[in-house]
Amino acid sequence: MRALIQRVTNASVSIEQKTFSQIGKGLLLLLGIEATDTQEDIDWLVQKVINLRIFNDTNGVMNLSLKDIDGDILVVSQFTLHADTKKGNRPSYIRAAKPEISIPLYEQFIFGLNQALQKPIATGQFGADMQVALNNDGPVTIWLDTKNKGY
Repeated sequence: MRALIQRVTNASVSIEQKTFSQIGKGLLLLLGIEATDTQEDIDWLVQKVINLRIFNDTNGVMNLSLKDIDGDILVVSQFTLHADTKKGNRPSYIRAAKPEISIPLYEQFIFGLNQALQKPIATGQFGADMQVALNNDGPVTIWLDTKNKGY
């Protein structure tokens, strides 16, 4: 799984020019799923996202997590995070999981966040043509990849 996380003051998803979901202060998470992802990837990513200390404390230091600030989260599926651009100018998405694999994993990830945070999780609509709006706070943007955990 790959996640592009952006700390936001607010974010929203619109579909067919209608607001589908929106959040206030928290994280916008773009999620890419590949066929080899498992529950282990979900569990690791859920814990990393909710505990990542990227919100400012009273001294202006990034020392607080999403859990600490009781922040919101908006999860949007995005298969293009698995784009392979090594050959030519047209990206290949061969590593991105097909819907029959990615939809259940996407739903399990959202369920994991819901259980960990004990609050509703805002989402996009899987497979829809979405317009995502955000106010990136900082800006703070972080890339996570469960296949490259750094340990």
